Amino acid sequence: MFVKGASSPLGVRSLRYEVQVNRNVDRRYAPAVLWDFEAHGWLVAGFEHCNGRPGDLSPGSCDLTLLSTALPELAGPPAPDGPWLSPHARLGFDHPALHGDTLVHTDLNPANLIVTADGLRIVDWAFTTQAAPWLELAMLAPWLIGSGHTPLQAEQWLAQHPTWADTDPEVVDLFVTGNAAKWARKSQQSNAAWIRDLASWFAAWSAHRGQTT
Repeated sequence: MFVKGASSPLGVRSLRYEVQVNRNVDRRYAPAVLWDFEAHGWLVAGFEHCNGRPGDLSPGSCDLTLLSTALPELAGPPAPDGPWLSPHARLGFDHPALHGDTLVHTDLNPANLIVTADGLRIVDWAFTTQAAPWLELAMLAPWLIGSGHTPLQAEQWLAQHPTWADTDPEVVDLFVTGNAAKWARKSQQSNAAWIRDLASWFAAWSAHRGQTT
C-alpha cells in the first residue's frame, strides 16, 4: 500500500479531500482507499499501491494511447454530490464554459500517470474539480509541451477527442491567456523549477495562439 499522512490544517484538508475523491472515481484508474483514520491531529490514509513506472508523454510514446483511451472513460459518469473544487478555485479565473458535471483530475503530469503491467493508473487526485470535460484536455496540454510536443502538435493530439474539437477557440484562448499570465506572475515570485516550467510552457502555447499576457 501507499500511505499518506498530514498534520497541518491545509495538509489535512487536502488529504481528506483526496480520500473522498478517490472513493468516487473510476476504480480502473484511481487507486482504492484501503483505510483512513484521524488521531492526535493527524490524518493518515492507506491507498492501493500502483506498481509501475511514470508515464511518458513524449511524441510517439505508446503511453499516449493508454491515456487517450482513459480520458473519455473518466469523463463518462457525472460527478456525485460532494464538495468538489470549482473551476475558479482551481484556476483563479472563471468562465461559464469551464463549468460542467464531470470530475476532472486537472493534474495529469507524467508523475501522476503510473503505467503498470495491468494498464494505466492515475494517482494524486487532490486537485479534482467539477468542470466541463474539455478542461481535462486543456490542463494536459502544457505537460504535452513540456514532454517535447510543439504547441501545434499538442493541440493536434487533443483534437482527436470531440470534447476538445467542439470547444470554442475563443474560450481556449481565454484559458491559455489566463494561465500564461498566472504562471508568469508566480514565476516572478518563486524560483521553483516546476513553476518556471509551467510559465514557459504556457507562454509558448500562448504565443502559438497569437495571444499576449
